[in-house]
Amino acid sequence: MKPITQREITDYVAANIQTFHQKRLDSLQKLRLLDVIRRKNPYLFKAKNINTAQDFVKTILDAFLSSQEEGIFGGFLEELAIFICAHVYGGQKSSAEGIDLEFEKDNIRYIVSIKSGPNWGNSSQVAKLRDNFRKAKRILRTNISSTNVVAVNGCCYGKDRKPDKGDYLKLCGQKFWEFISGDDNLYTDIIEPLGHQAKAKNEQFTQEYDKTINRFTAEFFGKFCDAEGNMLWEEIVKFNSANTTS
Repeated sequence: MKPITQREITDYVAANIQTFHQKRLDSLQKLRLLDVIRRKNPYLFKAKNINTAQDFVKTILDAFLSSQEEGIFGGFLEELAIFICAHVYGGQKSSAEGIDLEFEKDNIRYIVSIKSGPNWGNSSQVAKLRDNFRKAKRILRTNISSTNVVAVNGCCYGKDRKPDKGDYLKLCGQKFWEFISGDDNLYTDIIEPLGHQAKAKNEQFTQEYDKTINRFTAEFFGKFCDAEGNMLWEEIVKFNSANTTS
């Protein structure tokens, strides 16, 4: 075990958080209004009594960006976790399907699937995770027969009161970061470096966001509003859901 310092974490985040900000900005710049409308539920927004073009555009854009950013930032946290574990325990990115990290501690080989938070999947996705763990364990035990292999679902934030899931452990938040680093304060230590240049990067994002709102609103008004400014909900639903092959 080789403890990692706050300076090493800060330097890594400073060098790599730019990737998150750039992906976030690139994603916004590449968005098209019609693609967003196709992916969101028009009935929900009608039920919320949204009746202006700008409100509709802002609501669907915010919902889309929120889920997308969660995925982008989850990828960054996964890489941060692998970096920390590599430094402390010699961990490495796994080549096994559905497994993100492998490392050895106290004569136990751990295989880890990293997720952003505890509520990451439905029953089918959890079943797939279990299957990936079984396959990875079988391969490792074939190659290294004496190794005790333990599967872990690591979640970067949140809590799980019953971490023992039978065939794998689910470690969330503080427990996960301590597990990969040996440091029970790491989960709070990493929060400050994540703000590196955040103000400047978010100002740049906000400028692009405002332009996108204006551009999308103008396009939406031209396609889905009548001459008097009324939203054409039937046309929105048809665009989103009509069987265009019939």
